[in-house]
Amino acid sequence: MLQSKKVKIAAIALAAVVLLTLIAALATTFYADAATVKVGSRGTVVKTIQTKLKRWGYYSGSVDGIFGAKTKTAVQSFQRKNGLTADGIVGNATAKAMGVTLSGTSNSTSNSNNGTTASGISNSDLYLLSCCIYGEARGESYTGKVAVAAVILNRVKSSSFPNSISGVIYQSGAFTCVSDGQINLGTNDECTRAAQDALNGWDPSGGALYYFNPATATSKWIWSRPQLITIGKHIFCL
Repeated sequence: MLQSKKVKIAAIALAAVVLLTLIAALATTFYADAATVKVGSRGTVVKTIQTKLKRWGYYSGSVDGIFGAKTKTAVQSFQRKNGLTADGIVGNATAKAMGVTLSGTSNSTSNSNNGTTASGISNSDLYLLSCCIYGEARGESYTGKVAVAAVILNRVKSSSFPNSISGVIYQSGAFTCVSDGQINLGTNDECTRAAQDALNGWDPSGGALYYFNPATATSKWIWSRPQLITIGKHIFCL
């Protein structure tokens, strides 16, 4: 009888050890609180990643907190856009570029060694872009702020404009905030986040190269441009 009880106790203890081992393995494999997030991961961090990728136009699937094939493809697209290794795994570098905090990692957007952001532009350019958003659109919605930043970045990519953020912003007559000195007012955290979101690929303007406030615009030419979308007080156009 005593021997039988010992066997039962040993079996229960073994079962408990096996169960704990399985739980630990599942937590490591499936939940996004480790150093990397990849296919099979689940949790709040995955939802955050999916939400950001969806906002920036990389992801069209459900924000369900499950890291599947669609999420991996979206991550790879984001990585290619930002000059990262396109392996579909959200490690330290990719998380930093996304502004996502992983366990044991930092979501800082700056690199003190070379003075560049995770998106590959200088901290001074990020600050200037943020100041321009503040000067041009501080009274607009967050989406409206990102759209203004996107117009600046669209101009950088266009052969019709200077090929740098500072060149576009300081082009003669391009932005009211430069003409009236509001570019020198500084910025705030929201405008900086809007600048980073635009750098990460979110373009609410639909590819616009211009925007204007119809209530204050005096140029007849700007009304002739093909209009894409209205966000707040601004009409965005080509």
